[in-house]
Amino acid sequence: MADVPVSVFDLFSVGVGPSSSHTVGPMRAGAEFASLVAGLPVRSIAVDLYGSLASTGQGHGTLGAVVAGLMGSHPESVDPDQMSAALDALERDGLLRLDAGATVPFRLTDIVLHPLTMLPRHPNAMRLRARDEAGADLADETYYSIGGGFITRDGIADADAGADVADADVAAADVAGAAIPVDDTVPFPFSSGAELLAACAASGLPISGVALANESVTRDERAIRSGLLCIHQVMESCVDRSVRRAGCLPGGLDVRRRAATWHEQLTREDPDHDPLFAMEWVNLVAMAVNEENATGGRVVTAPTNGAAGIIPAVLYYALTYVPAITPTERDDAVVRFLLTAGAIGSIYKERASISGAEVGCQGEVGSAASMAAAGLAEVLGGTPEQVENAAEIAMEHNLGLTCDPIGGLVQIPCIERNAIAANKAINAARMALRGDGVHHVSLDQVVETMRQTGADMSTKYKETAMGGLAVNVPLC
Repeated sequence: MADVPVSVFDLFSVGVGPSSSHTVGPMRAGAEFASLVAGLPVRSIAVDLYGSLASTGQGHGTLGAVVAGLMGSHPESVDPDQMSAALDALERDGLLRLDAGATVPFRLTDIVLHPLTMLPRHPNAMRLRARDEAGADLADETYYSIGGGFITRDGIADADAGADVADADVAAADVAGAAIPVDDTVPFPFSSGAELLAACAASGLPISGVALANESVTRDERAIRSGLLCIHQVMESCVDRSVRRAGCLPGGLDVRRRAATWHEQLTREDPDHDPLFAMEWVNLVAMAVNEENATGGRVVTAPTNGAAGIIPAVLYYALTYVPAITPTERDDAVVRFLLTAGAIGSIYKERASISGAEVGCQGEVGSAASMAAAGLAEVLGGTPEQVENAAEIAMEHNLGLTCDPIGGLVQIPCIERNAIAANKAINAARMALRGDGVHHVSLDQVVETMRQTGADMSTKYKETAMGGLAVNVPLC
């Protein structure tokens, strides 16, 4: 029996940087735990981080994120500046005000890190405990941040993890429309590329049409459309903010921001968007998004924060350089692109992983490139078979990609890697459209290969900052 696909609004959610699994997920876990203990006589809080959350948590903002969640912040709506001010006050006063609950003594230094301890279920694990005056546990929960901002916890199956995401559709709950409380049986259940193609063949619909029909079970079409256009607007706003920032990125590596300078240069050199400059603009958009992500700004998780620049960059390419997409067809193209990308992303989420801590960067940047290639192939007029081929090509040439961020920061090689992958996605779509959809390697085969490669990959190459560039490039 085929599975119900992950919603496009779960794969594309609004949050803050620098990491969906290390910032967005822990914030959601903290907020859920605070809700759980609201009204209880809590006198102390204990937070333990394990595995990748502990080894790169400082650089990824995990410690502040989980505490911000405990204070009532949610990634969809939190103001990064207000969050920073609240954390400064916490360090100054040593008091943690739980959301709708007690005030307890706490500082970020009280968080216990276990970088070498991997819990069996997932490398991104955190344990949250609330205790009474006598030191007895009032609540003890172990959460797992399983990639893309999704969380689950002991006692909850991974397949139900989406229910633990705090209605992360978009920044405001009314943008995508409230979910309609109806039977969640979708007309075209699928969890593989083969099942998706079969649904297209049986219905005569493109991949975006199949995805739209499934989303329509819980939202009306108008709400789906407005929600996806809102997500695109957040992507564009992210770029606009980034190209106005100067100086260096936070974190201590002193990585210079390049988006503002590049934007100024390209605006001067290419005011009319000559197609010869297309790659330059794609690079700019991808890097602008990921510089904003590295700053801790507001981004769209697509499907992760570490890979957040790829889909906006490829969508920018489609809207700017595809002659068939006229101004009146622009919104339709955005909706079809994101629905198609979401359908492909749901396959990676269900059959493999989008977590860098679980399968390396092939699960983040590779999945995003595959999703973007599919979206572009669809709006370029590709058949479902050509779209599936585009998704396969993009992942095939990201297999084995490691996650080895220098200093545990989502900066090097992450920012440039998004730009490179965006161009790979464009090339994959172009290659697929030159064919007829018949190819030797299927999407399902490459997804399974990615999963197996991730399982075989050494832990030091999976978001721990213990291998690769992270150890071969000195920090000073």
